[in-house]
Amino acid sequence: MHAGRDVIAVVREWVAKAENDLTNAVHTLKLGLDCPTDTVCFHAQQCVEKYLKAALVLNGISFPRIHNIEELIALMPERARPDITAEDQERLTDFATVSRYPGTYDPITLAEARRVVNVARGVRAHIRKALPRGPLPKNRR
Repeated sequence: MHAGRDVIAVVREWVAKAENDLTNAVHTLKLGLDCPTDTVCFHAQQCVEKYLKAALVLNGISFPRIHNIEELIALMPERARPDITAEDQERLTDFATVSRYPGTYDPITLAEARRVVNVARGVRAHIRKALPRGPLPKNRR
């Protein structure tokens, strides 16, 4: 999967990207009623996806180029899986694709966007507990 590359270096890269997505989501939420909630939910999904991929890399598990949260979690050893409901997994997966493009979908409320960011924070906290502390970006959120 990452031939010749140091596993921790690859994990660090996934975590850095995940942190950037969470930063975008958190700061965009501060706009309140002017907040583009679809953007917040997209970045929250990306944070979750990238943390899952970091965990998979750390565990030596190959994964396809997908955005499907359910499929990524299913690849993880049961003991390493974050506690995230099937409904949240499906909703997050939808945010990776559906809300990125014009179309007909239910508007995302500010409350829903906040909830999704909290789900991302929970997944992040769960996975960071299993990651080596030293070389990873600081826990800023």
